[in-house]
Amino acid sequence: MITLENVGVRYGTGPEILRDVSFRLAKGEMAFLTGPSGAGKTTLLRLLYLALRPTRGLIRLFGEDVTAVSRARLPELRRRIGVVFQDFRLLDHLTTFENVALPLHVAGVRADEYRDNILELLEWVGLGDHVNAYPRVLSGGERQRAAIARAIVSKPHLLLADEPTGNVDPQLARRLLRLFVELNRLGTTVIIATHDASLIAATPGARVMTLHQGRLSITPAGEAA
Repeated sequence: MITLENVGVRYGTGPEILRDVSFRLAKGEMAFLTGPSGAGKTTLLRLLYLALRPTRGLIRLFGEDVTAVSRARLPELRRRIGVVFQDFRLLDHLTTFENVALPLHVAGVRADEYRDNILELLEWVGLGDHVNAYPRVLSGGERQRAAIARAIVSKPHLLLADEPTGNVDPQLARRLLRLFVELNRLGTTVIIATHDASLIAATPGARVMTLHQGRLSITPAGEAA
């Protein structure tokens, strides 16, 4: 599913943000990405959702060398990736329902085919009473949950989540984690960037990838502290 070999990233003429990052994740694996602020977690996620090309090294997604893929093919590949952004990126002129439905709408799925599934998903993430609300009236935690629902609604092959439980209480964080775990059990490869050690401890089957000063170390599944 994912292969990185000796990947480096620098912005302009500055020092490398990521240095010699190498790892592989098989289809259906789950991993946490952790490390201090400024270690390069968001930069690594940007590489994986094809918003950034590396300065050097190899990246393969879905069996393809994405460092050599033309810009015209990027949208096709991105449709296989679900992303939970730290800043949510909901569209202000769309309701909660419409924001969550957007990936399916863009893919050409008819509304009558997805309406019931989206309503059920919104109930699961605690937004059943906010189906017709616009982002401006939602709290930070509610916008976070809407962003999570949008990322998973199309059952992506790869899910990338940047601090997905940062704006919710511990009880809801555990509930959202169960959603990620269930999606993973259905075959989605999941990478969650987080500072929350309790989430990692609650998921012993996941690998832990730690970034420190741009370099990556990996703890195998089942060996996280």
